[in-house]
Amino acid sequence: MSKVIPIKQVQAYAEQTVDYRQVLSQSEIDAIEHECALYESRPAAAIDALQIVQRERRWISDESLYAIADMLCMSATALEGIATFYNLIYRQPVGQHVIHLCNSISCWLNDFQTIADHLRNTLNVEFGQTTSDGNITLLPNVCLGCCNKAPALMLDGELIENLDIASIDKLLQSLGGGKNE
Repeated sequence: MSKVIPIKQVQAYAEQTVDYRQVLSQSEIDAIEHECALYESRPAAAIDALQIVQRERRWISDESLYAIADMLCMSATALEGIATFYNLIYRQPVGQHVIHLCNSISCWLNDFQTIADHLRNTLNVEFGQTTSDGNITLLPNVCLGCCNKAPALMLDGELIENLDIASIDKLLQSLGGGKNE
């Protein structure tokens, strides 16, 4: 039977605040302030702020989320909604490299399953997992927008199209993750 958490406890957790100056680095603060200056309101810089912190830390921890919310003068709940909506904002730790494998209909029609199976078997992970050495995280992605060059993946923000087993092996070898662990 699942435990029922009182609504007041949930609200207290969701609205926890921290002083951003105690959590964020000066370079993160400066970069976020720069982005805020480009918008009419501070909360409008939310995605930019999340990306800035993620670039430094590879993911957005709860503490980082609360600090960003404090800096942007917005609720942590609203920022959490933004962070969890975008699949390129990571709310859990990820590997040094992140592979987003496109699983759109175009990729399915162009051998997605073979590519997916090969990645999972070679890396010894399932979707949503990170290799035991912390090097590579494998994630599915609904669409990368390159259907005419399927199958495709995005590695650390770079699109790689027209995949086959040989190109996957070459890619993994370049990342130091080409053998079962």
